[in-house]
Amino acid sequence: MDQAHEMRTELANRLFFRLYQCANMLHKTGSRAIEEEGLTTQQWAVLGALSRPQVDGGMKLGDLARYLMVSRQNLSGVIGRLERAGHLVSAADPADRRSRLIQMTDNGRRVWQHFALPKIRGYYDLALKDFSTNDIVHTVHYLLKILDNMQALDEGGDGESDIDPLAD
Repeated sequence: MDQAHEMRTELANRLFFRLYQCANMLHKTGSRAIEEEGLTTQQWAVLGALSRPQVDGGMKLGDLARYLMVSRQNLSGVIGRLERAGHLVSAADPADRRSRLIQMTDNGRRVWQHFALPKIRGYYDLALKDFSTNDIVHTVHYLLKILDNMQALDEGGDGESDIDPLAD
């Protein structure tokens, strides 16, 4: 039993280290893919979130931060840079004047759709070149399971269940 737990811990360490490496490489190579547009991967994530049809009217800053799973403080800096570049505009939310509503500008939408998105799609093709559609579906599935568990930890849960995965 102890040996099985050690093996699981070692595998978990390898998995999380690979996730860490992937995040770093996404930042490095993803930013390189869209640098001609003057964008970073953080800005890519914001523009991507705001380009979804269901948020055509924009998103509240807090909702955008929760969606991207970043702090409002970190997001504010990215939003400010995108505003200065003319890609976003923020204004008081008409439904709640205390909240800021973040929207893509026409220029931001043009840069996103016509320049950044084709490069991002090319980046995806290269980064996933040896993946079948099934591989991608399974990878997303398992990453979502990890994300769910990590969100439970973030919300104060200990991530423990009554079920011992190593029990016979």
